[in-house]
Amino acid sequence: MRIVHSINEMGIGGAESLVVELMDRGSDLGWTSAVASSGGVRANELAARGHPHFHVPLATRSLSSVLRSRRAVRAVLDEFRPDVVIAHNVLTSVVVRLARPGVPVLAVFHGVAEDDYRLAARALRYSADAVVAVAGVIADRLSAAGGGRPTPRVIRNAVTPPDGLDRDAARLRLGISPDRPVALCLARLESQKRHDVLIDAWRLLDTNALLLVAGDGSLRSELQTRAADLGDRVRFLGPRSDVPDLLAATDVTVLTSDWEGLPISVLESLAAGRPVVASDVDGLREVLGTGGGRLVPRDDPERAATALHELLFDTTARSQAAQRGLATIAESYAPDDMMHSYDDLLRSLLTRRNSR
Repeated sequence: MRIVHSINEMGIGGAESLVVELMDRGSDLGWTSAVASSGGVRANELAARGHPHFHVPLATRSLSSVLRSRRAVRAVLDEFRPDVVIAHNVLTSVVVRLARPGVPVLAVFHGVAEDDYRLAARALRYSADAVVAVAGVIADRLSAAGGGRPTPRVIRNAVTPPDGLDRDAARLRLGISPDRPVALCLARLESQKRHDVLIDAWRLLDTNALLLVAGDGSLRSELQTRAADLGDRVRFLGPRSDVPDLLAATDVTVLTSDWEGLPISVLESLAAGRPVVASDVDGLREVLGTGGGRLVPRDDPERAATALHELLFDTTARSQAAQRGLATIAESYAPDDMMHSYDDLLRSLLTRRNSR
């Protein structure tokens, strides 16, 4: 089965991690895969893993850019000749449908801002032959916004647990002292992720703990200015592909977003035995509701600071949360289950197309 994954860009986000996971594991199921995206730090990772990457302008939303994207995507589809396209956001699903209406499209829905669900439902009714939602709560919202159409199938994101994290070696590479408490935020520097809340929470912590901020985006300069008074207590790392090293070096991860689908960065943290402090919203509530960290109200720096302080400095609480997180991953987010669910759905799409 030949598959093209279409995605805005290959940065460090959760959708990008899902693309890499699907491509790495898909070969065992008979998939031959390629990616069409605007590029990014993980595009190089794809090349290193032997996965083809086609550079197409998918990262902007103007009408002229959509028309350019349509032409570029059409060229990719004509060259690679996929049996099916997996579109990893709403816009790329529309672009693929415009480019080649006869190619089956499976849209993977990672969530949108609350006000955008109705528009997303309308776009996916037009552009997708089937829709996967990465969390139950966003599947319900999408279905309700579209009056029951589309009816997404829930296939939760999953991650492969890392091999043998070496905390001391990772800290040595990053220049962090062995005994310094460290929190990590893995997220694009965009308004949805609310790094402003995180920085304000960090300011309330009267400690020498270190906050690592991995990722890039349009708000980088603004956020660096906001955190300037914190000095070396906050370190902006830029886009990174060494996520296992970052997780090995940290004690706790944190995500203070306004909304989320099911962020793979949270699953990666739990799979690495790192508890998570996160906003009590959507997919974050779904994955952390039974433990694995602390849920805090969104847009609440004080509560975020309290939760961070507890997990950074109470080793018993941190250990208990870490064990619960590992159990959650084993029970509900197994990669083999995810892969077989995608494979079954893709093959059913092809069967339907071939029977017409």
